[in-house]
Amino acid sequence: MKKILSFVLLLCATPLLFAQDGPDSLSFIRSKRMSDADLAKKREGTFLTGIPDLSSDPVTGFGFGIRSNVYWNGDRNNPLFPYTPYLAKLKANAAYYTSNARELVLSLDVPYYKGTRWRFKVDLKAQQNPANLYFGLTEATLGPLRLPSTPSGGPTYATYSAFDRSRRTLRPGGPGEADLVTDALSNRFMETEYMLNLKADYALGNGKWRVMGGYEIQHLSYATFEGTDAEAIDPLTGEELTAPNGLSLLRRDFEQGLISGLDGGWVSIFQTALMYDTRDFEPDPTKGHYFEVANEYSAPAIGSQFTFNKLFVQWRGYQKLPVGPRTVLAARVGAGNIFGSEAPFFEFQDQWSPDGSINALGGRASLRGFRANRFLARSMWFTNLELRFRFAETLLGKQRFAFAAAPFFDAGTVRDRWQDLDLAHTRTAFGAGLRIAWNQSTIIFLDYGVSTEDRLMFFGIGQVF
Repeated sequence: MKKILSFVLLLCATPLLFAQDGPDSLSFIRSKRMSDADLAKKREGTFLTGIPDLSSDPVTGFGFGIRSNVYWNGDRNNPLFPYTPYLAKLKANAAYYTSNARELVLSLDVPYYKGTRWRFKVDLKAQQNPANLYFGLTEATLGPLRLPSTPSGGPTYATYSAFDRSRRTLRPGGPGEADLVTDALSNRFMETEYMLNLKADYALGNGKWRVMGGYEIQHLSYATFEGTDAEAIDPLTGEELTAPNGLSLLRRDFEQGLISGLDGGWVSIFQTALMYDTRDFEPDPTKGHYFEVANEYSAPAIGSQFTFNKLFVQWRGYQKLPVGPRTVLAARVGAGNIFGSEAPFFEFQDQWSPDGSINALGGRASLRGFRANRFLARSMWFTNLELRFRFAETLLGKQRFAFAAAPFFDAGTVRDRWQDLDLAHTRTAFGAGLRIAWNQSTIIFLDYGVSTEDRLMFFGIGQVF
C-alpha cells in the first residue's frame, strides 16, 4: 500500500510542477472556439445547477437523489471564456434506486489549468448495486436468451419478457438448491465498489492532440443471490408467489472455472491515452471530432490482485446541418479488446475512456434496445448515430432551457477474438429521444430504444456521447 500511495503522490505532483510555467499564447485551443450563437448564451461567473436526480433504467429501476454541479465560468474578458465549457467544475451526485442500488460520486474537472496546457481530473466513487446483469462472458451471448439453469441446453426465448416469465417459473431444485426454486435473480449479482481516480492530460502542439496519464485504485466485492426469496410463478396454477432463488449463472461459471474475479479484491490500474479533440463544446458539441486510443494496465507490480490489459479505440464526429436553429448529426464508432487470460469477469463489462467509461455491450451507453451487459466477450465493436434537432428554447428567470429531439440507431457485436470481429453477427437497435439543455452544460435525456428482443426506456443526465 505504501508503494501505491507513493505512486499516486508522484503522479499528482509531476503535472503541478510543469504547470507553474503559466499561460502561453493559447494557440493550443483556438480550434475549440464555441460558435457565436452558443458563446452569446454562455453564462458568466460562478453558479450552481442542482436538480433532483430522477432517473429510470430497466435494470437499476427508478432512481432519485441529487445531482449538483458548481461551475466556475469566469467573465467574458477572460481569454479562456470562448474556448472552454468552464474554467472548473465540481460535481457531487448522490442517488438511490428502487432496486436498492445506491451511489455517491464526487468529481473535480479543471481544463487548461490557469491557462496552461494541463487538464486535471479527480474522481471519487462509492456505490453498491444489487442489479448488475450477467448473461455469460463469451460470444455465445449473441445467441437467444436461455435460462440460467440450462446455459448450454434447453429452450431459448426470442423476447426478454418471455425469458423473464420462464425464469420466474418454479422448477425442481438441483444439487445444493431447495426442492423448488426460481431463477428470477439468477442473472443478477451485487457489486460494491470504492474508487479513487486521478488523471492529468497535456495539450500538444496546436492543442488538438492530448496525452493523458492516470492512476485508479478500487476495492470491489461481489455477491450472488442463492437461496434469497424471489418472485416465482406456479407452473400449474399461474399463481404468483415467492420461492428461494436457485444457483446463479455467474456462480455456476465461477465454480466451473469459466470466469475469475468473483471473490473481488483490490484493483490497481495505470491508465494512458492519446486523444485528438476538435469539439467546440464538450457537453453538447455542434462540430468537431474526438478520437482516442486508451489503455488500462493492471498487474501485481502496481499493487493489483489482477492482471489484464485493456485497449479501446473510439471516434466521435459532430456536424451541424443547415436545418432549423441547431441540428447536429452525431456519430460514434468504438472497438475494444481485453488481453490476458486472467482478466476478471468484471473488466469485460465496460470500456474505459478518459471522456467517460462505456458500459458495453447493451444499455443506455451502447445498444439502447438491449439490457446492460447483454452481450459480453473479450472483443467488441459498436456504433451510434443520432440526429439532434433543437425545436424550442426559452429563458426562465436566469435559467436557459433548450429542447431537442434525437432519433438514433445503434449497432454492435462481441467476439472471443479480435480477429473475428465482423458485421455478420451485428445486433441492432433504434429509437428516439428528447434532450433538454439546461444552461448549455447540463443535458437531460430521455431515450426509448427498440430491438427484436426488448423495448426499453432510459432517463438521466448527459449526452450518450
